[in-house]
Amino acid sequence: MWLFAAAAVASLPLSLMFGSVAVDPVAALTGWLAPGDPSLPSAIVALRLPRAVTAIAVGGLLALSGALLQALLRNPLADPYVLGISGGAACAAMLAIAAGAGPLAVHGAGVLGALITLAALFLLARRALFGTEHRSGDSASSSILLVGVMMASFAAAALSLVLSLAPAAQLRPMVFWLLGDLSGALDPIAAWISLAVLALCGWACARDARALNLMLRGDLQAFTQGVEVDRIRRRLVIVAAIATGWAVALAGAIGFVGFVAPHLARFAVGNDQKLALPASLFVGATLLAAADLAARTVASPVQLPVGVLTVMIGVPLFLWQLRRQ
Repeated sequence: MWLFAAAAVASLPLSLMFGSVAVDPVAALTGWLAPGDPSLPSAIVALRLPRAVTAIAVGGLLALSGALLQALLRNPLADPYVLGISGGAACAAMLAIAAGAGPLAVHGAGVLGALITLAALFLLARRALFGTEHRSGDSASSSILLVGVMMASFAAAALSLVLSLAPAAQLRPMVFWLLGDLSGALDPIAAWISLAVLALCGWACARDARALNLMLRGDLQAFTQGVEVDRIRRRLVIVAAIATGWAVALAGAIGFVGFVAPHLARFAVGNDQKLALPASLFVGATLLAAADLAARTVASPVQLPVGVLTVMIGVPLFLWQLRRQ
């Protein structure tokens, strides 16, 4: 796990050094420590630093949300993007953007959209999630995935409606944002706040990791061990919604980070949630920072939407996992 943490930390200076214009390590460090320096390296670093920090925060939030959903639903295919949670958050955030809301209102709308989508998912799939089979520890993959696909389809239709009614001047940035875009992450305050949100969500997960380990064996067994199953589940669902909504409001609907990162983490550290959850966070942060670096450099000076790259990586892995099941 510490290797993953080191990789996440190392991704920050690498993101500062490389891009359409390369900056040597000494100049990057100087620009980071002296942001008032008018030199070109300092100006480049001043633009890249908020974006790099945002990429780390968004990747960690999406991965943490995916790991939580996979554990809570006992379904290795669960992911905020696949289940429509990212779509619901994006739809609410898009409505706020179209209404001219400020950044704080957009973030709040994203979290609210994720909460509403998660509540609808749990309500529509309540038999699969709270029936005898699930309480005894079995999975209900097909029912949950089917409901998630329907939620994602509804969110996509709602987003299409919003885009159809949006003013022409707002259309291009809205579409680019929907594909998953970090080019607008230039506010250092928002970037560091997002890192604080990631730390709080990680702390909340670490506090309930032992209870989540017991819940993976079945709700009934966890209850006999003294776990307040319903309260823990509600709390972790709220954490997953906050993580997804905040990430989507920052960078759009970036797909499959919440699917790929938890699988890589569990492959390395096992299924103990006390290790898997923080490992997923660090893997997700590293993955999205690397994907953003690739998006900035592969077709330079053109910047690709980072969400396109994550989907191209995530879809084959998702299909492979689906075939295994």
